[in-house]
Amino acid sequence: MLRNRFRWTIVTLVAVATVINYIDRGALGLLWPEISEELGMSKLDYAIILNVFTFAYAFGQSLFGKIFDWIGTRLGFVLSIVVWSTATMLHAVAQGIFSFSVFRALLGVSEAGNWPGATKANAEWFPIRERALAQGIFNSGAAIGGIVSAPVVAWLFVFLDSWQATFITIGALGFLWLVPWLIVYKSGPEAHPWLSAEEREYILIGQRDVETNEVASYAPSAKQILTRKESWGVILASFFIDPIWWLFVGWLPLYLAETYGFGVAEIGLYAWVPYVGAMFGAWFGGILAQNRIKAGWSVNRTRKSVIALGGVIMLTSLLLTIQAATPLMAVLLMAAILFGFQTAIGNIQTLPSDFYSGNSVATLAGFAGTAAKLAVVGLNFLIPVITMDSYAPAFAVGAALAILTVLSVFVLCPNIKPLNPNASRPGVAPHT
Repeated sequence: MLRNRFRWTIVTLVAVATVINYIDRGALGLLWPEISEELGMSKLDYAIILNVFTFAYAFGQSLFGKIFDWIGTRLGFVLSIVVWSTATMLHAVAQGIFSFSVFRALLGVSEAGNWPGATKANAEWFPIRERALAQGIFNSGAAIGGIVSAPVVAWLFVFLDSWQATFITIGALGFLWLVPWLIVYKSGPEAHPWLSAEEREYILIGQRDVETNEVASYAPSAKQILTRKESWGVILASFFIDPIWWLFVGWLPLYLAETYGFGVAEIGLYAWVPYVGAMFGAWFGGILAQNRIKAGWSVNRTRKSVIALGGVIMLTSLLLTIQAATPLMAVLLMAAILFGFQTAIGNIQTLPSDFYSGNSVATLAGFAGTAAKLAVVGLNFLIPVITMDSYAPAFAVGAALAILTVLSVFVLCPNIKPLNPNASRPGVAPHT
């Protein structure tokens, strides 16, 4: 490892976990044409199973937010990935809607831990000016997972000639990831024996706000977090933006199958393209934010500008997708949508660490994740109803959500900086 670069080893490991996370969750949609034919299951069955996963994922966000704040980042990731890898392998013995739903629920609860865990690791290991870039690297793991999952799962299915064996194989990846994680992640930066004194000082000093020279030290209880309008800005922004991502994670394979008559192999050729845009968007949003803070912009101006830019890109591309005439044009526009999504989401996900200390960051991230997945549940129920003739209404809904995302941040987060226990709370005057 390079001297004074150890923090990037941590972010890389979490990004790899995120790649595995997305391979595991994406396999069901990619294999569904074969599963549905073999087991006689319908599109409605798929929607129900998808929503069982999403409900569990919503619950798991808040649950694992508290777990990570309780047992720490190292053990939190171990618990999360052991359970979700086991759940993935259990899909191989599913026989119908009930068993798929049970295993999908277990997968949803446990996979949810990846996101509050990533946000907490970011808050612990990175100075403020690098957090959006670090979050972008975490998020690029989701994009890379989307890129590789379609061809990898399709190739495994063709090679193994069995969807059951495919689930077992991809489930094993998480257990392999545990080996380097347990070796490398010994503690946080304050006490890690492999961290140089220079890098430790850089991380800890860099966690002060560039304008106020304050470190986020306010660690309210869960109840107190929910009394702050800034918290609700984070929660609502997540609520509105997340269904845009899941419109493609959950429904892209079925869109390609229904709109263009694609099978598993053809879906594998096209379904990875949008995630290339997502990968570049994750890097772009983080690099842009870091660049603007280094140039002297405040955290408040930086976060809002980058989030707004991502919103504009999503809005424009979603509206254009309604008119897409070919599968290639459709997936290229979807790449632009996910580029805008990742540009915005990386900065939205850093907001908990901009407002609160590490002891509350994962809790707020978990609340935001729960709200986001509840919105996805609503979307999943809506999609089969509004896409009877085409998917154009779904893309129109996504465009409206992009607008509401940006408004949530601008209205409810008037000044993005470390909060204190008294300022901006109803009925409590700030210290003078």
